[in-house]
Amino acid sequence: MPSYTVTIATGNQWFAGTDDYIYITLMGSERCSERTLLDKPLYNDFERGAVDSYDVRVGEDLGDIVLVKIEKKKYWMQDDWYCRYVTVKTPTGEYVEFPCFRWLMNDKEVVLRDGRAFLPQDDKTSQVKQHRQKELDRRRKTYRWKEWQPGFPMSIDANRHKDLPRDIQFDSEKGVDFILNYSKAYVQIENLCVNRFMNMFQSSWSDFADFEKIFVRIKNTISEYVMQHWKEDFMFGYQFLNGCNPVLIRKCTKLPDKFPVTHEMVSVSLERELTLEQEIEAGNIYIVDYEILDDISPNCTDPSTLQYLAAPICLLYKNLRNKILPIALQLGQNPDENPIFLPTDGQDDWLLAKIWVRSADFQYHQTVTHLLRTHLMTEVFGIALYRQLPAVHPVFKLLIPHIRFTIAINTKAREQLICECGIFDKANATGGGGHVQMVQKAMKSLTFRSLCFPDMIKSRGVDSKEDLPTYFYRDDGYRVWEATKSFVSDVVSIYYTSDERVMEDEEIQAFVKDVCSFGMQDFDYCEFPKSLKSRDELIEYLTVVIFTASAQHAAVNFGQYDWCSWIPNAPSTMRKPPPQEKGLADMKLIIESLPDRGRSSWHLGAVWALSQYQENELYLGMYPDEYFIEKPVKAAMEKFRKQLAEISNSIKRRNEGKKLPYYNMSPDKIPNSVAV
Repeated sequence: MPSYTVTIATGNQWFAGTDDYIYITLMGSERCSERTLLDKPLYNDFERGAVDSYDVRVGEDLGDIVLVKIEKKKYWMQDDWYCRYVTVKTPTGEYVEFPCFRWLMNDKEVVLRDGRAFLPQDDKTSQVKQHRQKELDRRRKTYRWKEWQPGFPMSIDANRHKDLPRDIQFDSEKGVDFILNYSKAYVQIENLCVNRFMNMFQSSWSDFADFEKIFVRIKNTISEYVMQHWKEDFMFGYQFLNGCNPVLIRKCTKLPDKFPVTHEMVSVSLERELTLEQEIEAGNIYIVDYEILDDISPNCTDPSTLQYLAAPICLLYKNLRNKILPIALQLGQNPDENPIFLPTDGQDDWLLAKIWVRSADFQYHQTVTHLLRTHLMTEVFGIALYRQLPAVHPVFKLLIPHIRFTIAINTKAREQLICECGIFDKANATGGGGHVQMVQKAMKSLTFRSLCFPDMIKSRGVDSKEDLPTYFYRDDGYRVWEATKSFVSDVVSIYYTSDERVMEDEEIQAFVKDVCSFGMQDFDYCEFPKSLKSRDELIEYLTVVIFTASAQHAAVNFGQYDWCSWIPNAPSTMRKPPPQEKGLADMKLIIESLPDRGRSSWHLGAVWALSQYQENELYLGMYPDEYFIEKPVKAAMEKFRKQLAEISNSIKRRNEGKKLPYYNMSPDKIPNSVAV
């Protein structure tokens, strides 16, 4: 009588094991086995982290093992179980692997296909075609689109984290890590006497030194350097290149009419004996425009504290030492109402103007650069992935590690962070609805090409290393982009041997169309492709997905404590209106403009928690869940890891001895997915 040996691995995460009954049915090309209970006498089966083996005896050979059905039935109370994989050893000694990596809830069954990846056009038998279609039908009912706010990218149809499908919820460890990070933040702050300050929630700080009371014991090298040098023009300019929001600086080819800076105003700041116009022609002038903040409603959730926003324009100059320095700041879009502040103005006037720009940059970073362009976009890709690509599809296997926990963290954010009465409302000037207005406006410039890193850099005219030799975000980003693209190309070439294979793949075409037509709501201005016609287009598209979820998110997320923990350098709100005259600023006005003690505390806790890596973080190139079993793909992964290690090592060498090291794009600091 033929015997098959079945090996089943239970997950390592908390509560992964089960005491429920587990049954298996082997489904071969010739026939199926009997439904078999997997149970060893006097043995605790399916414990957390266990790998258990069982014999399944059959009357006749089953042929090629095509599918495996796993069923879970209640023992005495419902007990969820996380199955990592199933391996079947046939009577001939052949091993067939069936990746699972999912939860079985209640009295649930799952039918697994073997671990080889197949495109839909390569499935020939009705058995595997039907399995493929049933999986997608079930997923489309489970993963539904929903519009959280008008004009937003679509999100998952779930109001709370606990309403999500179990497979995309935080596992217990990750959930505890997430909660603990916020708890640690507030415990640390409380230890620094913020509990006293919270009792004086709306009172101002006494002076800049007073801010150190919530800063000193959780500082790090960069944040301390920022605290010491934040007033200096070089630090102000440097952050446009390598701070939290290094995506706005662009080369100025012509001054806009709304920003009437003259040569006479800035001549003292120019070092090359050229006129302002000549400096522009020489490529030495850069501009940052926060026009998106114009007419955004400031936070009015607290009637006892007025809060204000500004939409500044900033002119920057590359001096002879290649430092980027501010030479003119206008705090609004209308020049008739907003004077142009200059370095030659009074010290307090100039400092307050720079603080206003930093506050505007903080609002843009949090809402557009971080929330919209990494979190929400990755969720769109993730939902479309679950809806349109079955587990056997090579692109599903390629992308699934890069959307891990993203839908969960975004759902948590809609529950706690950006919702009514969330942390945005408590701490940020764009709370109370301004952040929603900003996303709606920013959507009009969110095109597919703007997510392609090289295109985004080139469109701003900042692609030349000779022009901006210390733009490390750009340099490191290029290298990570190319390494990622090379890896994607290696994997794509294994399964798509021609452009025709891409066009014939109905599932990949449905995935791309779902992203555009549903995720991006088919907005005319988004310019997302609705189909892919070549391998090159597919490679670029998948590179965008992985890069956005990993490198781009890391670059704009994990430096938040570095750059935003010193409150005057990144005020989350301003309590006085932007000055419309020169000569009025003094230290009293500056302190009264900055966030009060309570909002500073909320702000500091949030940026600390958001900047923390998780204890068991999976970094770019780490794929412990083996969705792929093919050796060529594993070889491509190993090549990818080596390239990433070389990039990390070169970044480490560059950073040696630097007072401001840049490591946010170092692959060993880039998590695989948006999960915080």
